[in-house]
Amino acid sequence: MSAREPCDTRPVVLVVDDLPDNLTVLGELLQALYRVRVANSGPAALRLAASSPRPDLILLDVMMPGMDGLEVLRRLQAEPLTRDIPVLFVTAMDDTADEAQGLSLGALDYITKPLRPPVVMARVKTQLELKRARDLLSDRNVSLEAEVARRMAENQRIQHISIHALARLAETRDPETGNHLLRTQGYVRLLATHLTRHPRFVAELDADSIERIAKSAPLHDIGKVGIPDHVLLKPGKLTPEEWQLMKTHALLGAQAIERAEQDLVDEGGPPIDFLACAKQIARHHHERWDGSGYPDGLAGDAIPVAARLMALADVFDALISRRVYKPPFAFEVARDMILAEAGRHFDPDVAAAFATRFEEFCAVAERHADTEDAVAAKYQALGGVLVG
Repeated sequence: MSAREPCDTRPVVLVVDDLPDNLTVLGELLQALYRVRVANSGPAALRLAASSPRPDLILLDVMMPGMDGLEVLRRLQAEPLTRDIPVLFVTAMDDTADEAQGLSLGALDYITKPLRPPVVMARVKTQLELKRARDLLSDRNVSLEAEVARRMAENQRIQHISIHALARLAETRDPETGNHLLRTQGYVRLLATHLTRHPRFVAELDADSIERIAKSAPLHDIGKVGIPDHVLLKPGKLTPEEWQLMKTHALLGAQAIERAEQDLVDEGGPPIDFLACAKQIARHHHERWDGSGYPDGLAGDAIPVAARLMALADVFDALISRRVYKPPFAFEVARDMILAEAGRHFDPDVAAAFATRFEEFCAVAERHADTEDAVAAKYQALGGVLVG
């Protein structure tokens, strides 16, 4: 069996001219170094340019009957498959207007008639070398973009895992189950998505900010790791002193995130948007619209948007969940309790969004519902007593 002949890897040059003599001259001149294809009309040139093997360079006569070279160039530029093929115009000495128009349309250079072989070969060689360099750069850019995308995706995964690791750490000392994190994250996303169409929120809520808020939401109660067990797990009503201690979890969480931010700055890294958002949520999700909340007594629009969303999400989930001090409320009862606090505890427009998306809130709650066994096991593991 004979060995296969090596594949011809020479650049492909498409020569376009309506005169057979010109095709012959250019074909014989170029074929020693290049694979030459020829077309004697504009339509034929367009077909060959789009077929395999696609040309690496086109020598295009301007003056042709029917479809002239200028129109051929326009159509080549209009098609994604052919727009990047370099074109050299072949023109008569007195076609300066056509040369200028061709260059303005995207031709890279021109060769004048009568043809001079050394000039033709030099121009062809130069343009093919430029194309090779452009292709190499394009390939490297594609590879670089793929690598950047891969690393960004990896960083996003690491970030996601880190957030949930921190949230799970807080959960180990909190009677709430991990599903509380999933539910509140879902509620916040629903509210934020709905409010993107509201004039009060359109400047602050877009796809990126919604993602940051949802990503940050699981860290809202991370400060509870700093609350003593005798307060955090107390089955009865807290004393005024114990309640003051419990309220410090908002500041403790914000301070922990702030220290993480400062560590990044000290290491020379850029600030991370989701940490700033997480800090706002951790510190301010117990603020109230009327200013009666904690830790800073903020009121109205002074409360960050992310914290306003989290405030409603957290309270709704607390109402529908079993706690050591209460059984769960029905969804509709919780809804009515939330809406009764619009304008006092909650931003009235956030409460209105909740009312509109209530059925979807219920779906999130049911999808990530806690089983009674899981809740009981969590309280037992923490040494608490579950109310029947």
